[in-house]
Amino acid sequence: MLSVEGLNVHYEDLQVLWDVSFEVNDREIVALIGSNGAGKTTLLRAITGLLKPTSGYIHYDGITLNNKRPHKIVGLGISMVPEGRRLFPKMTVLENLEMGAFLKDARQEKQETLKLVYEIFPVLKERSQQLAESLSGGEQQMLAIGRALMAKNSFLLLDEMSLGLAPLLVENIFEIVVQINNAGITIFIVEQNVPMTLRVSNRAYVLESGHIVRQGDAKMLLNDSNIKEAYLGMSPV
Repeated sequence: MLSVEGLNVHYEDLQVLWDVSFEVNDREIVALIGSNGAGKTTLLRAITGLLKPTSGYIHYDGITLNNKRPHKIVGLGISMVPEGRRLFPKMTVLENLEMGAFLKDARQEKQETLKLVYEIFPVLKERSQQLAESLSGGEQQMLAIGRALMAKNSFLLLDEMSLGLAPLLVENIFEIVVQINNAGITIFIVEQNVPMTLRVSNRAYVLESGHIVRQGDAKMLLNDSNIKEAYLGMSPV
């Protein structure tokens, strides 16, 4: 479904990603883990057309994305929930959701999709006329995910969705991710909460200093001593 091959990305003279290759298959949950500054968000920006790769290729369903503009990439089927939620704070919950259905095909099915979003996030229906800025952190994250779902796309990118949330809310959000995946949506998740991410994912890649250094079954990586030491704060026995 998504294939990245030999990707190199620079910010002017600074190279951030080095020969990155990975794939995400239909209906998988695939995780990308790594520390701050590893290049995770840069990779997402390249996939969504916000950054142009220096070299290498990004393919989605056989279409090369390298020179596609962001709205064209959304139109091909990829939605993103950005780090920090990026809501419209002075707009209502409903208005924020409607902004997610800005493309023609999504607009035509807006009411049907809105019903689905409200089924997944009942609290958003209750708060539909409240301003986004009045929601709690967890509710704002639900709104950000709901807005992405309104595009009615089949591929969802999630960037640091647990950031700033209480542990109980984080667990709830991850349960919702599994629910969305069970509905047929493929998910590529970039996240610092390594234990929770690996528990819900099928496969995972480890990004360090712009390089993919490990990959494999997510549950296997969760039990890997090097992963435990580097990301879970557990010393090897």
